[in-house]
Amino acid sequence: MSNLDKKTVDGFGLEWSTFDQSALSKAEKLSIFERYFSIFPWDRLPKDAVGADIGCGSGRWASLVAPRVGQLHCIDPSREALSVARANLAAYSNTSFHHAPVEAMQIPIGSLDFAYSLGVLHHVPDTAAAVRSLASKLKSGAPFLIYLYYAFDNRPVWYRLLWKGSDWIRMAVARMPFPIRYALTQVIATTIYWPLARMARGLRSVGWLPRDWPLAHYVDRTFYVMRTDALDRFGTRLENRYTRSQIAAMLEGAGFRDIRFSESPPYWCAVAIRR
Repeated sequence: MSNLDKKTVDGFGLEWSTFDQSALSKAEKLSIFERYFSIFPWDRLPKDAVGADIGCGSGRWASLVAPRVGQLHCIDPSREALSVARANLAAYSNTSFHHAPVEAMQIPIGSLDFAYSLGVLHHVPDTAAAVRSLASKLKSGAPFLIYLYYAFDNRPVWYRLLWKGSDWIRMAVARMPFPIRYALTQVIATTIYWPLARMARGLRSVGWLPRDWPLAHYVDRTFYVMRTDALDRFGTRLENRYTRSQIAAMLEGAGFRDIRFSESPPYWCAVAIRR
């Protein structure tokens, strides 16, 4: 049985076709990229390293990884997403594209020097099985960077309750036809993301930004990023969330060691080394 939800995959194809990241500035893309990759051990990679972007989507992160490595496999179960990634990565001859779910990607076992999967594997039915599948493709000692949605385990109870209410909205919106789904998520970006992020900026300017201010991590983000993320967050049918300890156990169970978590958002981002 394939470890994917077809409607979720189709939704991401529509998302990346709509927001192909062409309006994302180089500076902002690099800023977001560095948040994810701040804990990645680039110095462990051999010269001309071969790696994989698991769930490459639009190819926005691959465009910053490809210039640093020998070869990068871009893997995604959505044909539409891969089409966008091909266009965005046309300047890089060291990228190859694979239309496949993680458990069926045609990458030789034990061949990869590194891999990363950012914001993807919480959207499959069995995240732990997906992590085990990709772990088998890595060489011993190869680093793996993963970002999975967190279960708000470092937030107060009121924050988790606020998320629970928003999740009921997500479950309703994500099942609507795409034009309606798109329109509603853009309203959410305009009426919730933008005001809260700009209020956070104002509070920061006077030195009083509470740690648990909702959507504070968008304080320096453009409206384009908020619009993209609102569709990503509220327009996706299948979403799993994990605590830090659950992610650590998942990685250990897949044969990883030396697990290290980023202590800054987005949560949870972790890097681990293949045994």
